Amino acid sequence: MKRLVDLALVLAAAPFALILVGIAALIVRLDSRGNALFRQRRVGLGEQHFTLVKLRTMTIEMDDRPSHEASRTHITRSGRLFRRLKIDELPQLWNVLTGTMSLVGPRPCLPSQSELIAARRAEGAFAVRPGITGPAQIAGVDMSTPDTLAVIDGDYARGHSFWGDLRLIARTIIGGGRYDSVRIAADTDD
Repeated sequence: MKRLVDLALVLAAAPFALILVGIAALIVRLDSRGNALFRQRRVGLGEQHFTLVKLRTMTIEMDDRPSHEASRTHITRSGRLFRRLKIDELPQLWNVLTGTMSLVGPRPCLPSQSELIAARRAEGAFAVRPGITGPAQIAGVDMSTPDTLAVIDGDYARGHSFWGDLRLIARTIIGGGRYDSVRIAADTDD
């Protein structure tokens, strides 16, 4: 049932999302060097690796580091807006369409985040597809607190429901949650 709902919602949103991503991609290209789309290996269902697609919101010097390890100076001007409005997440609808992600689930981590992977494994969080949004994101918990995040993700994996997912999607659309935090201590220009 979860997969059917994902497909139905993605197909319904696709025309609007394609237009928005096209406009945003053009803005990204005008704002900074590098490709507009960002591809990165992530850990998904059953700890299988897949390629996540997003709009690039950080400078190309960030490489494959998690966003909570970035300083504000690594986020582009357009990236600040796109992250706040969650527009950078729209290309992940492709991941949902191909079955590597769901609309709702634990946010997929990097293969290098071994502490988070071990904590999620212990909590059973890899039993579901990762999501574009999820309960931890809505609660403001990001990957900088791996143990807390893994507990929330494990609780979701054990007890997710159709109506709960719809509530999380609605809360995300109306502005709930936030993107991964960025380091403030290292910033001197803000």
